[in-house]
Amino acid sequence: MPQYKYINRELSWLQFNARVLQEAEDETVPLIERLRFLGIFSNNLDEFFKVRYATVKRIDLAGKAGKSVLGGIKASKLLEKITQIVIKQQAESLEILADIQHQLKAHNIYIINEKQVSQSQQKFLRDFFLSKVSPALVTIILNDLPEIPSLKDSAAYLAVKMVMKEEKPNQKISQLLDQPVKEKKYVLLEIPRSIERFVVLPEENGKQYIILLDDLIRFNLNTIFNIFEYESISAHMIKITRDAELDIDSDLSKSFIEKISNSVKDRIKGEPVRFVYDMNIAEDTLTYLLNKMGIDSSDSIIPGGRYHNRRDYMNFPSLGRNDLLYETIEPLPISGLFLQTSLLSGIAKKDFLLYTPYQSFAYTVKFLREAALDPKVKTIKITIYRLAKISHIASSLINAVKNGKKVTVQIELRARFDEAANIRYAEQMQQEGVNLIFGVPGLKVHCKTCVIEREEEGKLKRYGFISTGNFNESTSRLYTDYTLFTAHPEILKEVNKVFDFFEINYKVSKYRHLIISPHYTRTALVKLIHTEIENAQNGKKAEIKLKLNSLSDYPMINKLYEASQAGVKIKLIVRGICCLIPGVKGMSENIEAISIVDKFLEHPRVFIFENDGAPRVYLSSADLMTRNLDNRVEISCPVYNEDIKKEIMETFDISWQDNVKARVHSENQDNAYRKSDKQRLRSQFALYDYYLKKTQNPES
Repeated sequence: MPQYKYINRELSWLQFNARVLQEAEDETVPLIERLRFLGIFSNNLDEFFKVRYATVKRIDLAGKAGKSVLGGIKASKLLEKITQIVIKQQAESLEILADIQHQLKAHNIYIINEKQVSQSQQKFLRDFFLSKVSPALVTIILNDLPEIPSLKDSAAYLAVKMVMKEEKPNQKISQLLDQPVKEKKYVLLEIPRSIERFVVLPEENGKQYIILLDDLIRFNLNTIFNIFEYESISAHMIKITRDAELDIDSDLSKSFIEKISNSVKDRIKGEPVRFVYDMNIAEDTLTYLLNKMGIDSSDSIIPGGRYHNRRDYMNFPSLGRNDLLYETIEPLPISGLFLQTSLLSGIAKKDFLLYTPYQSFAYTVKFLREAALDPKVKTIKITIYRLAKISHIASSLINAVKNGKKVTVQIELRARFDEAANIRYAEQMQQEGVNLIFGVPGLKVHCKTCVIEREEEGKLKRYGFISTGNFNESTSRLYTDYTLFTAHPEILKEVNKVFDFFEINYKVSKYRHLIISPHYTRTALVKLIHTEIENAQNGKKAEIKLKLNSLSDYPMINKLYEASQAGVKIKLIVRGICCLIPGVKGMSENIEAISIVDKFLEHPRVFIFENDGAPRVYLSSADLMTRNLDNRVEISCPVYNEDIKKEIMETFDISWQDNVKARVHSENQDNAYRKSDKQRLRSQFALYDYYLKKTQNPES
């Protein structure tokens, strides 16, 4: 076997986040949207440390080099490299934030701190603090505590130091230093999460003012600590990030919901993996905190700016300034499928494709609402991975139970960072009579599918949908995803088999249409790739097009390298992690790979195999990562309808032609924008135009 090369997963992920940072820096992106991209960058980084950095740290602490699973780099070296990159990215993000704030002033928007408060604003800030903030403020005086209470993961704290007027009681220290030593008190103030981070002040002379909650608290420090006699007071922000791995209880007497719920609560005790602090904090305060928390050099200690938890910028207020925001698009209808009439009667005649957010997610909700009301519908089965905070999907399923339908919901309680929300909905649905399934031991259920059974002419007919994304109203406005609505009897019969597997795990069915993880996806994809290799070797048409979130499984990458060497042209659109190195002579010269980061989050998984002019097209929930191929339940669904197949290939090609927001994946990981002499094409905008044209001319 040739010597293949890969890019480390964690470093590739950091480069994806660098692409998000590029959007925050991009002058063509509306100003408030740029702030929100900074928030996404910060949120991504938090999750990176909770999961990926924490995993590498566990490998290192176990005394393992980890080179075989880390792409040829030792765990200890990787931890050092990650910290170096993150420090650099954090510095860049602070520069970008300062530039955005400067530009906002030109639009009469001022983000002020506690020292820039005008006389007329002081009363508002004091009243707001006393009525809203003070009752929610948690204040911890550290001096008399043997250790710091467990700090919340990713919560922001102000580390306050008060230098008291009185000298320290122990005079020996004063005599030793030949000068008086003042007593110091150290306090932690937890920034309340129940209050919006950005406080909008009353407008003055056409100018809009915003103060961060942190600075509003700083402005009121004297009010908080007026019982103490101090001569100086300072407050600097700190944040701790913990390992987010769940430790599942093995107690057989507990329900699965109870085990996951307890595990989520225990997450707050996870090992610290990152400590971020304001670089202007006093040295003695920093040393005191690190010693008190038991943080040492094996943890990632990141000097940062004045403000942390910049993920909150994702929710920066719009301020009524549409001129500083992306234009809101109106989701389009699906040609030939009407929300005002029965969806089931339309789907009975032909398959339909939904592509959110260009088209309306209301079709998914309407499908379930119709099923809940239709007297002929007997059963509904659905998988749920992440639900919206207020979910019409969940309410439709509960409505169906109340109407006498048998409703089965496979809900994944271990969907990372959404466990608490899923537990809440699971308990609610269980109380209403929904039959809940909590997955397969050792496997996460990540597939996104639904099948219903309807009595027609004395027989049961199935209808359903299979999606690349979650059934979530909130993310459907931000994530691009395909959903296939179908009444194809053989496909839906096999979807039903997947639900049988959830109930009886030891029984593994065979499938003629669907490709199912963990049993068949790897071998099926290898076979499809091998067909393209044989076609290329025999002079037939051979091409592979993949659209993914991540590509990191080394055996699958090796197979793509092999296909490239056989002459198969391969086009990859990989938004996030891409461990494959394209364009290397003798290894991957027939592979091109790009990433698109823009207004919406690219989320679909699409597999297209040329198959000598008779393309095979699949929509999938699975990325080409080891976890998706071997450790999760995933569905890849073939597309048989020729019009839909054509639509998916055309929309792939529109994305592939992007020369505005496409970056090139390369070995040096510099996130270079794709250069092109062709007319500028921004794929997400072009895709909306593509579907707009379809509504105006359904035959196009």
